Amino acid sequence: MRVVIVTESFPPDVNGVAHCAQQTARHLVRRGHDPLVVAPAVAGATDTLDADAPCPVVRVPSLPLPGYPQVRVALPSRRLATAIAAHRADVVHLAGPFVLGVRGMAAATRLGLPAVAVYQTDLAGYARTYMGAGEGAAWRRLRAVHGAADRTLAPSTAAARDLETHGIGRVRLWRRGVDTVRFRPDLRDEALRRALAPNGELLVGYIGRLAPEKHVELLSGVCGLPGVRVVVVGDGPSEPALRAALPGARFLGRRTGDDLARIFASLDVFAHTGPYETFCQTVQEAMASGVPVVAPAAGGPLDLVDHRRTGLLVPPDDTAALRDAVASLAAAPALRAAYGRAGRTAVESRTWEAVGDELIGHYLEVLRDRTAVAA
Repeated sequence: MRVVIVTESFPPDVNGVAHCAQQTARHLVRRGHDPLVVAPAVAGATDTLDADAPCPVVRVPSLPLPGYPQVRVALPSRRLATAIAAHRADVVHLAGPFVLGVRGMAAATRLGLPAVAVYQTDLAGYARTYMGAGEGAAWRRLRAVHGAADRTLAPSTAAARDLETHGIGRVRLWRRGVDTVRFRPDLRDEALRRALAPNGELLVGYIGRLAPEKHVELLSGVCGLPGVRVVVVGDGPSEPALRAALPGARFLGRRTGDDLARIFASLDVFAHTGPYETFCQTVQEAMASGVPVVAPAAGGPLDLVDHRRTGLLVPPDDTAALRDAVASLAAAPALRAAYGRAGRTAVESRTWEAVGDELIGHYLEVLRDRTAVAA
């Protein structure tokens, strides 16, 4: 199959949409298909930007989102429609469609091509966080693009319910994979642990974007626990405020690849704080690393964390509940170890190969349905 992946973000960006789009392209190539990626241009790009990409990448002009320069917003451009037509696509894959993806959906419609839209970002939740309103507008835009798609893929049962509740049909579940070779327990690094916790403190880590919607400030209560060191990995516009709000925390900046995997495996507890996760890939990576998880009982973590077996679910936006959950695990090393082992076992079959083959199955079903209608 010839597939055009229209994505709102792609590496070197570090986020769930970019990572999933890259893994999808990589798997399609491995299975003998012919993908093309269309993504926003990044600041200071060079000719070698996409040299390591698994397939050709077409970059369209973009601007940084005001107040959040790590996020790029695509500008109107003929490159998108031209790229889809020139690739002679069989199917158009819309990754987290909102700006570029809306144009990709319009181009697919004009060209008579089937489109699969992958829902990945709780835009209504972001509207509440950044504007205090605008949820209705966000859902209207989502309904427009997903309603036009042949199929919408939701990453979790909570996300699927949200979509259906807001009038979006043809929704199927498609979860995300995790690299269980890169993320694994035996990467635990005692030298790193001594550097981060010289007095033998329990290491509690948050890994992800440092942005308002992630509510990382909820870790303030954890910072006050005796014998606990909070480690924060990531960057974003909230970093200055979080440095003030989380006394004693170690901020390590953005980390990727094997370096990130080593940090994951060296934690004692992984704490996620954001209530708007449609999936939450970092929870899977922590589980693959054999680390018990504390996460809000909302969105994607509801599918991922088996409460009191692989970790603990707590009420969203509750500083005291998060602190108490971490404290209970800090006092129970055997329980932490048991949760970590169970978490690793739970994700061992969730490879990118397995979910990539599921995605190809969705493409084939959409193509078959189109052919049946045409006949």
